[in-house]
Amino acid sequence: MSRRLRATALVGVLALAVSGCGGVGGGGDSGGGGGAKGSGALSTMGFGLSDEIAKTRVDAFKKDHPDVQLNITEGAFDEQQFLSAVASGNPPDLVYMDRKLIGTYAKRGSIQPLTDCVEKQKIDLGQYRQAAKDQVTLDGTVYGIPEFSQVRVLYLNEALLKQAGLTADDVNLADWAGLPAVSAKLAKVSGGRLSRIGIDPKIPEFLPMWAKANGAEMISADGAKANLTDPKVVEALTTGVKLIQDQGGWGKFKSFRDTFDFFGAENPLAKNQIAAWPMEEWFLNQAAKNSPKAELVVKPFVDRQGKPLTMSSGQAWVVTKGAKNPEAACAFVKQMTATDTWFAAAKARAEARKAANLPFTGVWTGNTAADKKIFDELYQPTGNKRFDDAVATIREAQDAAFAMPASPAGAEFDKAWTDAVNRVLSGQAQPAEALARAQQEATAALDKAAG
Repeated sequence: MSRRLRATALVGVLALAVSGCGGVGGGGDSGGGGGAKGSGALSTMGFGLSDEIAKTRVDAFKKDHPDVQLNITEGAFDEQQFLSAVASGNPPDLVYMDRKLIGTYAKRGSIQPLTDCVEKQKIDLGQYRQAAKDQVTLDGTVYGIPEFSQVRVLYLNEALLKQAGLTADDVNLADWAGLPAVSAKLAKVSGGRLSRIGIDPKIPEFLPMWAKANGAEMISADGAKANLTDPKVVEALTTGVKLIQDQGGWGKFKSFRDTFDFFGAENPLAKNQIAAWPMEEWFLNQAAKNSPKAELVVKPFVDRQGKPLTMSSGQAWVVTKGAKNPEAACAFVKQMTATDTWFAAAKARAEARKAANLPFTGVWTGNTAADKKIFDELYQPTGNKRFDDAVATIREAQDAAFAMPASPAGAEFDKAWTDAVNRVLSGQAQPAEALARAQQEATAALDKAAG
C-alpha cells in the first residue's frame, strides 16, 4: 500500500465526531479582555524559526506568556507524521498547514473547531481576509486561523522583452489566442534544447486561476461538487499545455525549470532564464534582496476581460484532536496573527533590510488590519520605481483575490485535478479525457466525504 493510501486509511480510522458549536477552549478560564493566557507545555508541528518574521512573533508570545513552555518542532508539515501522532493519542497541540488541507482534516475529525477558541480569546475574525477565511471555514465552522496571504501576479523581465522588440503591454494575459506567438518570440529553443522560457503558465499549480480567468469554478462554493468537465476548464488547461508544448514539451520544460533558484542571486530573473511568469508575491521580496538592479516589471494577473484577478493561498494554524493544551494553543494563534505582532515582525524585517542596504517591500499577511498598519505607518517607497510600482500592484491584487473553498475532500479533489494535468503534460491523455476521469475521481471522493 502506498504512503498516501496508508495515510488516507489512517485518517478514516481516526475520524471522531466533532461538534460544530464547541471545540477548542471550552474548559478553561475565559480570562479578561484579552482572553486566557494559558500555562504549561505547548507543542507545534510544521513551523520553523527561519527568519525575523517568525522569530519576532514567537518572542512576543514567550514574553507575554511566561507560564507557557513552548516547544517548536521545526520542519515542514508531514501528513503521515501528523496522522500517526493523532492516532497515537499524543499529537502536537498546534499544526501549521496549508489552508487547502483544512476541510479534509476537519471533516475527518483530526482537527478541532475553533468556535470556543475565537469566543474565549476574543479573536476578531473580521480582521482576516475573506479569501483566507473561506479556506479555513467548513459548513460555517472555523477550523483554522490564517497566517500569510500569498497571491499571484505576473512577473516580466523587461530586458528580455526589449530584446524581442516587445513591451510589457504586449504580454496580454487576456488574449489567450495571442499568447503562443508572444511566448515564441521570448523563448529560446534550439536543437531541441530549451535555454530560456518565454511564458510559463505555471501549471499544474495555477490551473484554478486560469480556469477562474475563463469564467469557470473548478469546485462549487460549498466545496461539495466538482466542475472539472466544464468546457472553460478544459480550454484553460489546453491553453496552458500548448504554451509548454511549444517550448520543447513537458520533459525538457520541467527539467529546465527545476534548475531555477528563486531564492538566490542566481535566480532566473538575474540569469535571463525566463521572460514572463505568474508567481506568488514573495518573489518580489527575493528580487529586491538578490537582484535589486534587474529590469523587473510586475503586472496583475487578469481574466479574459482584462480585469485583475488572483488566487490566494497560504498557511493556517489548527488545533489537533486530542491537543493537551488547547488554552495556550488558542492564545498562541491569536498573538501570532494579531495586528501589533505582525507590525513588530514587519518592523524587524524593515530594520534588517535597512542595515543591509536593501529595499523593504512589505510583508503580506492574512490580516487586513495588520497590512494597513504596515503600509500606512512603516513602509516607505524604495526609490526604485520598479519595486514601488510592484508593491502597489500586489496591494491591489490582495483585494482581488479568490481562494479555492474548503472541501470535506479537499486533498482528494486537489490530487484528482493535479493528476489529470500531469497526464496531459506527459502525453498520456488529452485535456477533456483527463479532466473527465478527474471529475469521476473527485466526485467519488466528495460523495464519500458527504456520506
